[in-house]
Amino acid sequence: MKTPTVHLVEYDVTWKKTFEEEKQSILHAVQEKVVAIEHIGSTSIEGLSAKPIIDIAVGVHHLDEVDSMKEPLERAGYEYIHKPELEDRRFFRKGGWGNGKTHVHVCEYGGSQWKEKLAFRDYLRAHPALAKEYEELKQTLASRYKDDRPTYTSEKEPFIKKVLERAKDEAGKNRGVESDE
Repeated sequence: MKTPTVHLVEYDVTWKKTFEEEKQSILHAVQEKVVAIEHIGSTSIEGLSAKPIIDIAVGVHHLDEVDSMKEPLERAGYEYIHKPELEDRRFFRKGGWGNGKTHVHVCEYGGSQWKEKLAFRDYLRAHPALAKEYEELKQTLASRYKDDRPTYTSEKEPFIKKVLERAKDEAGKNRGVESDE
């Protein structure tokens, strides 16, 4: 089995439409389980180059609901991928191994995975200079780790954590968190 490569492409305006189509497909399959669906990842940030994979967060009340979602989602073309390292979410893919076109991340609505994925997306949308910095990092890493997608992904982690910290700090300031002074 060949290791998936890292291939970034320029932002594509059709990604929004593709997300909407996939969202409807998911809702058609498992609407009764879904609390919310959000477009996440680099394809959700206008102007940002990305791997051409639509990442979707599906919020559910409890992760134990995922077992009953597997069969309907598989009928809709999404393959469940067991990843024991993912404790707080479940993963489905549409498209072959290494060639996935859509990645579905099922997590508890309002849980840490849900909040982090949306906070990262929203912060980059609100801060274009930081989004550009992320894009440049991704391009450097894609060039360096073209044939090593796991390392490409792990090397982005410090930047992602930095953005999440900034988002958390800014959210705290916007809520008017009182100090002990």
